[in-house]
Amino acid sequence: MPFPLRKKRRLRARSRRNRVVPAMASFIKKTSMHTTNKTTPLAPRVIVSGGGTGGHIFPAISIANAVRERWPQADILFVGALGRMEMERVPAAGYRIIGLPVAGFDRKHMFRNVSVVWKLLKSMGQAKKIVKDFKPDIAVGVGGFASGPVLKAAAAAGVPTLLQEQNSYAGVTNRMLAQKALVICVAYEGMEQFFPKEKIVLTGNPCRQDLVSTQEKRNEGFRFFGLDPAKKTILMVGGSLGARTLNESMVAAFPRLAESDDVQVIWQCGRYYFKEMQQLQREGMIPVNVQLFDFISRMDYAYAVSDLVISRAGAGSISEFCLLQKAVILVPSPNVAEDHQTRNAEALVQHDAAVMVPDRQAVGRLFDEALTLVRNDGRLQALSRNIAALAQHDSAKRIVDEMEKMVIRS
Repeated sequence: MPFPLRKKRRLRARSRRNRVVPAMASFIKKTSMHTTNKTTPLAPRVIVSGGGTGGHIFPAISIANAVRERWPQADILFVGALGRMEMERVPAAGYRIIGLPVAGFDRKHMFRNVSVVWKLLKSMGQAKKIVKDFKPDIAVGVGGFASGPVLKAAAAAGVPTLLQEQNSYAGVTNRMLAQKALVICVAYEGMEQFFPKEKIVLTGNPCRQDLVSTQEKRNEGFRFFGLDPAKKTILMVGGSLGARTLNESMVAAFPRLAESDDVQVIWQCGRYYFKEMQQLQREGMIPVNVQLFDFISRMDYAYAVSDLVISRAGAGSISEFCLLQKAVILVPSPNVAEDHQTRNAEALVQHDAAVMVPDRQAVGRLFDEALTLVRNDGRLQALSRNIAALAQHDSAKRIVDEMEKMVIRS
């Protein structure tokens, strides 16, 4: 074969390889995130944003755990608000987190919101950079300060977004983000008043899986707290920081509790109030059948031994009570946006699944209700049965099911 002809053929072959190899590399890159059946992603990149309170953080971590269980190689990045509790709780759960300087609006002192607006603008810029650098396949917002800038930046970049609304009355942030979201996972029925009906999926709120009660755990709980299994047990919790009204109600009830030999109480007063309550203990004012804690490390044991729970009406707590089938008295906090805790409690009261005592009535009324109720086995059983009927099981898994559909579609 003449040399010029051989050279010409070699050049054509080289040209074909130059076209084919990059195309194959591009194909491998595109398919490396998926299994061979082209239906299930192997390692999606997921942003989870939100926080501010345990009611936002625990569901967020539960969703992340379910994502990791579904896709062990998933790359998960949390974005929270600087100075809020997620900046400690999320790393403790084993996940990376970036903090934004975002803060909530002060509805009582409007002049203070100048700095809030500046922080919001700065956070929006940082959120855009986070989305650009991380390149998520999906972004999940659980409510709270940080989810606004992050989910807005993700949607603007064409990233599919999913919202998780814990409360029966939707928060402002999630209502603003709903228009761009593809799916909105909710814990209560009737959320069409806040979100487009076609986007709503009823999944319930993800809960901590280690709280599940068994008879063995109940026995361990009695030993852990040194309690008498023959007595009725009331558990009162006001959050990790505490709730002033619940603590004042407990103090007002000391005389009655001291006379109640058939009842024992586990009392988490919160870290903020612990020194004050410890002083009462040193003065001998706290009855011997009341155990004082700043924070209960083994909530699984506390729930397992309790016959009645007294609590605020946060959405996450209510979801746990439903799954654990606990008779509960709810005292909604009046200090939350749009009074959503009252609406949460009312959603249970409508089904005779809880007793509600308004915050303003609690000091004079709460323990009258509690001591009467805890001694009424029939009523306790009815409340337990009714609240169990409202439970949404496997919520985190069901949310990840929706995420998987979104990633596949995209």
